[in-house]
Amino acid sequence: MGLTSAMYTGLSGLNANQYRIDTVGNNIANVNTTAFKGSRASFQNQFSVMLSGGSAPSDTSGGANPSQVGMGSLVGAIQRNLTSGALETTGVPTDMAIEGNGFFVVRTPELRQAYTRDGMFALDAANMLVTTDGFPVQGYGIDAEFNIDRSQLIDLNIPLGTLTIARATTTSAFDGNLNANGTQGTQGSILYSQVLEEGPGAAATGATLLTNLYDTAISAVNPLFSVGDVITLQDVRKGGRQIEPASFTVDAASTLNDFLTFLNNEIGLNADPAVPNTPGITVASGLGTPPDGTIIIEGNVGWENRLEIAQVGIRNSNPGVTVSPFQFTPEQQANGESVYTSFMVYDSLGTPLQVSVTAVLEDKTDGGTLWRFYTESTEDTDATPVLGTTGTIQFDNNGRLLEVTNNIIQVDRANSGASNPVSFELDFSNLTGLTTDLSTMVMTYQNGFEAGTLTSFNTGEDGVINGVFTNGLSRPLGQLAIATFINAEGLISRTNNLYYEGSNSGQPLITAPGNLGAGRIQGATLELSNVDLTREFIGLVTASTGFSASGRVINTSNELLNELLSIAR
Repeated sequence: MGLTSAMYTGLSGLNANQYRIDTVGNNIANVNTTAFKGSRASFQNQFSVMLSGGSAPSDTSGGANPSQVGMGSLVGAIQRNLTSGALETTGVPTDMAIEGNGFFVVRTPELRQAYTRDGMFALDAANMLVTTDGFPVQGYGIDAEFNIDRSQLIDLNIPLGTLTIARATTTSAFDGNLNANGTQGTQGSILYSQVLEEGPGAAATGATLLTNLYDTAISAVNPLFSVGDVITLQDVRKGGRQIEPASFTVDAASTLNDFLTFLNNEIGLNADPAVPNTPGITVASGLGTPPDGTIIIEGNVGWENRLEIAQVGIRNSNPGVTVSPFQFTPEQQANGESVYTSFMVYDSLGTPLQVSVTAVLEDKTDGGTLWRFYTESTEDTDATPVLGTTGTIQFDNNGRLLEVTNNIIQVDRANSGASNPVSFELDFSNLTGLTTDLSTMVMTYQNGFEAGTLTSFNTGEDGVINGVFTNGLSRPLGQLAIATFINAEGLISRTNNLYYEGSNSGQPLITAPGNLGAGRIQGATLELSNVDLTREFIGLVTASTGFSASGRVINTSNELLNELLSIAR
């Protein structure tokens, strides 16, 4: 040993403190780097030269400690501080931070998995969620029903402006009160046409061809219709509400029954026309009153079902001639406490469908009231707006709902491109049957939506990315994945704020946020660097002091060597 060894000892101090200065400098340089994790250099002493091994105490003398001269220091480890940095709310939806353990999973251009705490993401031209360097962020996708599919990792995609969805209605809820003090319905509207004949003295029947149909009060020679005539239904009112105009074209095979079916479908009567004395449209035969050959229109019970027909006309080859072949006169007016409401539902393509419900007081007993409701929709693609059979709503004598029947409604959507039929429940659970001045019923909720386009998104603590659509719907678009490691300090740090699996990190455990020790996600938030600048400045002072002191050892040793050389001279 000698002065030369002292110089090398000082050199080891220079090297060790240089690494510490490098580490501190790197920490300071990254004080504003998103989610940066600071490091620290720890020193160890190098080997020591044994001058004396020491001795154990004896009966005649005490023990002696070993005498050793250290030969300097070295860097024992560069340890990474993986504690979480402070969180900063940014309001940018693509910014994400992990609160707790774990790393985001990204895919590199080499198709390799890398890991990062830096959640400053963005959307690229293909709406892929990527890092600032364009590396796709990975997570879990969704199935056709927007359920999270955790069977495999995928590159997350958020299709803003391109994804459009709708939802078919499955339930419609109503509020209101059906007046228990109203008049019980006993009859519907009845309208009679003039007497129609198949020929002189022969009453018309349902099988009579329209081209053989006569009204002798107009002409006993010329039939009412010719092939090609268009029968128009105009100014028809049901419950005071205008029914949309409709037309029927006469051909050589058209019968009176064909026209009556058309009329029944357009008016929307909830009954079988073949059953006498029930709502429907028939031709009188053998009744006495009205005379045979008279068209009888009998509407449903209830004031809101009353019928008025002002005109049934013909458009023919002479447009300047106005002909009204059918004249309907009211014979009986509908009665009964009733209420009408109209509302919108949606099919699977988001097409709005207008549906109406009319409820009529049918029965009153000591046990309560019974109401019958009728449903219609002109959007129904079959021949009639009537939607299935009628249903009932029953209340007890305290006005509380007891039972509802036939409240699953189906609207036919054949050949519309949508799922067929649209089937939804009429939820009357909030209706009451108390005494009021008048009945009220209004739809307060339905769960269908028109077509909507994805316009924004947000991320929940569970990492689920929820898309928000223009129609008000919110649907999962995917879920971020979190990777945890048994020894995260064993990860290998690379550029771009990325880490790779190291030999001492253990394999990644990839799971959903909040599971198996993984942290939770804070959306529109970034994690800041965990570098403590004050501590780093102190470390810089102590490291530079150590560096200078080690240099002084070398300088002093050099001076002493020069002194020895001068003695020799």
